Amino acid sequence: MLPLFIPSPAHGVAYLGPIPIRGYAMSILAGIIAAFFLALHRWRKLGEAGERFENIALVAIVAGIVGARVYWVVIEWNRYFGTGHTEPWYHIFYTWEGGLGIWGAILFGFGTAWLMCRHYRVPFLRLADVVAPAFLMAQAVGRLGNYWNQELYGRPTTLPWGLEIDLAHRVAGFEQYATFHPTFLYEMIWNLLGVAVLLFVLEKKLHFGRGKLFASYIIWYATGRFCVELLRIDPVDSYFGLRVNAWYTLVGWLFGVVLLIVLIKRRPGANEVKPSAANHTEPALEAVDDAKTDIDHTASDQKNETEEPAA
Repeated sequence: MLPLFIPSPAHGVAYLGPIPIRGYAMSILAGIIAAFFLALHRWRKLGEAGERFENIALVAIVAGIVGARVYWVVIEWNRYFGTGHTEPWYHIFYTWEGGLGIWGAILFGFGTAWLMCRHYRVPFLRLADVVAPAFLMAQAVGRLGNYWNQELYGRPTTLPWGLEIDLAHRVAGFEQYATFHPTFLYEMIWNLLGVAVLLFVLEKKLHFGRGKLFASYIIWYATGRFCVELLRIDPVDSYFGLRVNAWYTLVGWLFGVVLLIVLIKRRPGANEVKPSAANHTEPALEAVDDAKTDIDHTASDQKNETEEPAA
């Protein structure tokens, strides 16, 4: 009989000889790679140069990872620097143990992309629209890392899809419970559904562009994340009954709503598709063929004029 719960992995690390292969790191890396190629494809579909996007994306990815870790350390400050801290300060660099805050990745990643866009004279909102669905997909895939680390799960539950957590990974005060809400899975499903909504409803059907797709991404993600925060039990600071992450999520949601309203009024319409190099090839070839035809006709006429007097 199949168990009525989701089993956790026996190990979050595999070894290739002496080299550790960590499920958390591989999940993050897989999400980044998938998002990069999806965004690059979308950028080229708009007729833009891929090389310029690659330069911006690579720098923004590094900045996003750094920002995600900085956000986490700020949120978990007492863990590393507070009175009676549970971990030494240098563990702030142990990213393979988990601890990346997505709002830090959004702020640092998109902020760096904005600066790079100014340098390359690229419209930032155009690029942000291209990246938004891909970034949401990266978040979905990256959430598998929480599964491998058995972390950031929700309240205890007896539902058939409850996530089994080993005793060593259970939050203090919840040791008597075995299964918990798989918040990583909830967020994965929500994010993947969001990718479909952004691409096939908002962009394709409603022709959202010029920054509106980016604003919609923020609203969509913040809505799901806020609901997830209401379920999570990992210890963080709370204010007025809400976890600090929930407050940051509310700020992000409000920012997305205001941005979307402003852009709908001031920047209606979709992103324009630039003529690509391939589109210029056919007219150029036609011009060459026309010129060749004209030369042939001219040569033929001159030949006829020369031959008639001789006849």
